[in-house]
Amino acid sequence: MAISFHPKPAFLGKDRPQTFALLCSRRRISSSGISRRRFKCFRLRPSRVREVRVLCNLELEHPVRRRCSPFLESALLPSANNLTLDEWKAVPDIWKSTAEKYGDRVALVDPYHEPPSKLTYKQLEQEILNFAEGLRVLGVIPDEKLALFADNSCRWLIADQGIMATGAINVVRGTRSSDDELFQIYKHSESVALVVDSPQFLDRLAESLIPKAVVRFIVLLWGEKSCSMVKAVKDIPLYDYREIIELGRESHHTLLQSWKQGQNYACETIGPEDVAALMYTSGTSGTPKGVMLTHQNLLHQIRNLWDIVPAEAGDRFLSMLPPWHAYERACEYFIFTYGIEQVYTNVKNLKDDLQRYQPHYLISVPLVYETLYRSINKQISSSSAARKLVALTLINISLLYMEAKRIYEGRVIAEKHGQKSSIIVLIDWLLGRIVAALLWPLHNLGMKLVYGKIHSAIGISKAGISGGGSLPMYIDRFFEAIGVKVQNGYGLTETSPVVAARRPDCNVLGTVGHPLKYTEIKIVDAETGNILPYGSKGIVKIRGPQVMKGYYKNPSTTREALDEEGWFNTGDIGWIVPKHSTGRSRKCGGMLVLEGRAKDTIVLSTGENVEPAELEAAAMRSNLIQQIVVIGQDQRRLGALIVPNKDELLAVAKKLSFIDETSELSKEKMMSLLYDEVKTWTAGCSFQIGPILIVDEPFTIDNGLMTATMKVRRDKVAAKYSEQITDLYKVENA
Repeated sequence: MAISFHPKPAFLGKDRPQTFALLCSRRRISSSGISRRRFKCFRLRPSRVREVRVLCNLELEHPVRRRCSPFLESALLPSANNLTLDEWKAVPDIWKSTAEKYGDRVALVDPYHEPPSKLTYKQLEQEILNFAEGLRVLGVIPDEKLALFADNSCRWLIADQGIMATGAINVVRGTRSSDDELFQIYKHSESVALVVDSPQFLDRLAESLIPKAVVRFIVLLWGEKSCSMVKAVKDIPLYDYREIIELGRESHHTLLQSWKQGQNYACETIGPEDVAALMYTSGTSGTPKGVMLTHQNLLHQIRNLWDIVPAEAGDRFLSMLPPWHAYERACEYFIFTYGIEQVYTNVKNLKDDLQRYQPHYLISVPLVYETLYRSINKQISSSSAARKLVALTLINISLLYMEAKRIYEGRVIAEKHGQKSSIIVLIDWLLGRIVAALLWPLHNLGMKLVYGKIHSAIGISKAGISGGGSLPMYIDRFFEAIGVKVQNGYGLTETSPVVAARRPDCNVLGTVGHPLKYTEIKIVDAETGNILPYGSKGIVKIRGPQVMKGYYKNPSTTREALDEEGWFNTGDIGWIVPKHSTGRSRKCGGMLVLEGRAKDTIVLSTGENVEPAELEAAAMRSNLIQQIVVIGQDQRRLGALIVPNKDELLAVAKKLSFIDETSELSKEKMMSLLYDEVKTWTAGCSFQIGPILIVDEPFTIDNGLMTATMKVRRDKVAAKYSEQITDLYKVENA
């Protein structure tokens, strides 16, 4: 039996008194015949753990509650021994299943942290158990919030699951968030302790967050405590990762020994409806809100994502997204239940790691696929004139081939309900077949001469899964043409996150696929709330087991987002493809198509509504444009803020003889080139862009103009450049 004990002052007051823990070491019978146990009493100081032996009565006046993940810790819970291998009640239960199935298989490889790590499934399960028990030794109790402020790594996963396994709730964020944001999240969530990434990050928090917050203890995931020279944390117990693991290992061993001797103890079990994590939204506008995700929410994803990603034991995945974002997090939990190997990488090493590890799958955001697309195009452009001509010709032929193939396979989306006559349908099918048959030899030639080299460079032998943002159609079409499968999906933090995704056997471009199992989608009129028929655009609403419990300490906002029947208002604009039994779209019925965010809609002074995503996606096809944000709210015309690709601009200017080899490109000539470029690429769009503003500083996560999942924060951009935008339209309207 192990009981964590602490006097009340350890949890109260600003002086942050030391926390104590009692660990039973062995049973002992006193001379009076009273059964007693020998305990180790640890005074948990920042620099060391000092052991003192004391005798305590078996029963404490105020024993600390203990809550367990029922299947993960079934060895200590007799009542849980009847659970079957996959009868999970809480997220950490998956680790016992995977350890029993895949044992000595490598689960994860983390080459870029010190020390580099490689863990099998058995080792991973044990690390999670030890981390959880180590936290209990420090006095962590169920339902407390622990702030896990760290970046993607194997120890992030262990800390995340260790916190969950205690019945506590983790509050997650990355190191690139601003100090103000981290403090607000820590304060709003009522977190009691910190689990942080590195000594350098801890030094930063010691200047900004820690002096203003009540922090019971700090756990350092990477690096040595001695590397952090901060005086501000001298009165707060500080532990490194290995210390937590050692505390947990000793306590866990004692528990097992006492259980084998028949000394059982009372322990609550984590239930599906218990909150597992607080995830603060990082939307493109508005204040972050704490999303309460339950174990049931996340288990829905774990049990149902295989329809989208049919992973097999031994498949290799590359992980580079922040795991505190719901998309990466849910996908990681899911893939580990199938015995895969996950390799941790980052933006800097992604290109090399794609070649080195040749992953079967890459789960990432649209920007990564856009970056790969640009890299491929740059390599083609830099090759000899003959090779460039051959490559571009074959790619264009493959684009036409795939278009014809989609027609006869019935994978072309259609908004209208109307059904064409059987004769027209037959002719359309035949034409698609004939064109595809004629182009197939050249497409196959492209596979052998050009695309094979691209495949070797980017790995991804099975599929790239795209989510967390809108995937531009030209990216979709390009990868389909060269034979790299990219499956687009859709979800939100509030839906744990995946709502819908394209299946491997029905990968229809332009859609986000069918909804996951047990998930309902409806489209409603933005003003009346009435349900709209298939093919009609409106607000997307979701209902299913993955929908959040609510926003933490925010019942009014919860009521606005979730109605009494459990429908969640996504705020996204979309429509559902009508069902047809024949014709081009016969396989597309019921799929969801997204058109943008309702709050991103630009309303011109003419009363016209514009969705900026279409224009931005079209303009981003230009090599001269690095980033673009369309503007124009309450104006007569649309405008745009553009971050130019200066190297490409300079090369084009020299090619067109705008400047010689020694001259610099003036702002006026740069503006002229960009304006012509925008006009060319957006010519097919419903609206055109008028005045443009050139922005020298890129929109990045570090300057607060992008979210951690690499989506531009429109409100932040508009606020930062408000004066320049006002001046831009003054000139336009003069």
